[in-house]
Amino acid sequence: MQERSSVGELAEQLRRELDRYSPGGKLPSSRALVERFRVSPVTVSRALAQLAAEGLVVTRPGAGAFRAARPHTPAGPAGDTSWQEVALSADGTTDLVPRTVDASGVTVSLAAPPPGVLEFSGGYPHPSLQPERAMAAALARAGRRPGAWGRPPLEGLPELREWFARGIGGAVTAAEVLVAAGGQSALATALRALAPPGAPVLVESPTYPGMLALARAAGLRPVPVPVDADGVRPDLLADAFRASGARVFVCQPLFQNPTGAVLAPDRRAEVLRIARAAGAFVVEDDFVRRLVHADAGPLPRPLAADDPDGVVVHVGSLTKATSPSFRVSALAARGPVLERLRAIQVVDSFFVPRPLQEAALELVGSPAWPRHLRSLSAELKTRRDAMTGALARHLPELALPHIPAGGYHLWVRLPDGADERALTAAALRAGVALTPGRPYFSAEPPAGHLRLSFAAVASTGEITEGVQRLRTACDGTLQRR
Repeated sequence: MQERSSVGELAEQLRRELDRYSPGGKLPSSRALVERFRVSPVTVSRALAQLAAEGLVVTRPGAGAFRAARPHTPAGPAGDTSWQEVALSADGTTDLVPRTVDASGVTVSLAAPPPGVLEFSGGYPHPSLQPERAMAAALARAGRRPGAWGRPPLEGLPELREWFARGIGGAVTAAEVLVAAGGQSALATALRALAPPGAPVLVESPTYPGMLALARAAGLRPVPVPVDADGVRPDLLADAFRASGARVFVCQPLFQNPTGAVLAPDRRAEVLRIARAAGAFVVEDDFVRRLVHADAGPLPRPLAADDPDGVVVHVGSLTKATSPSFRVSALAARGPVLERLRAIQVVDSFFVPRPLQEAALELVGSPAWPRHLRSLSAELKTRRDAMTGALARHLPELALPHIPAGGYHLWVRLPDGADERALTAAALRAGVALTPGRPYFSAEPPAGHLRLSFAAVASTGEITEGVQRLRTACDGTLQRR
């Protein structure tokens, strides 16, 4: 059993047994728990730490673990925090964009579902699809490198920057690449560098909720540009630039989140031409290039590979193809904007930890890396086919306009008038976690949608079971309209 599964299972078992102990009562020793549950001391330590974080137990070094006297109650007297409402909103009447940030569209794909609930909402591949052995070996080798724990160059390790540059292609060089701490961090840096607070930023519609949250957190105003089966519509993009005066357009040209669309060949040059004419940057979020399916065929190059004028700021990441915690990405840009990106990144985070960069180099340079990508590609296709087949059999009323050849999810449209909130809640009661479509739109959505991930569950069997549970939820909600 994998370590993380053991930790969760032990924590759940101890949670159920806490009522046996009076408040303040001592739990069995770590050694006793190791022997009883046949797990490692590390698993016991992590499970107790999880319960302590929930306020259920208190750990005392040298004494052991005890049931908390008042579970879920913070220590100390209750204070009056109502003053913060004034402090957080003071002078907010002049803000063009509210300073409150709705992170619900992000947390739904990051939070683990309750025990027994199948995860169709996940934003990362299941642990069984992650190269855990290869990453562990890479991290071990990296830790032994001379200077591995020293301070890295601010822009990132030269060899890693070179590897990212080769992956982008075209005339992009290592000197035009910065190593960043994951795609989300790189996008945040790009938005802050390219647009002042209060400015409009063009976004695809629908689009990744985390990008919308980033834009609003930076005080920017997202302006939607519709996407169809061939990606963003150039005619509407040109209209949006003229109407808004925006100087930034954020897009995902390859396997767009959530639609799975790939920007058509005849639109690629047109998008760059339109942005160049508007004096604007295109932020290219190339987030799932390494999550291609086995039947995809040759992939189009990143937009940055065909951009000699510095229009494109490229974001690429290793995280989706490895692990949520393997947060290594690249920012690539040409011209004066590169220095601004570098300055903001240095001020925000100094640099990406060197051991992680060294581990990334070890991983992508090992024979295990191409083997992992081939295995992942085949498994993603198998899972996609399992989910599309199950939807066709059990839920034909859910429209699936596009079956992607990359990525980890499907985008389905609900029947007209369906309540996606009610359906999402009913699905959770039936034992499957979904991602509702509303957070993917920066304005009013044209219809109800769901994003269904086929990568976060353990197997194709769980995919079929999850669709059957969704059928139960639909029977209890869609027919009551």
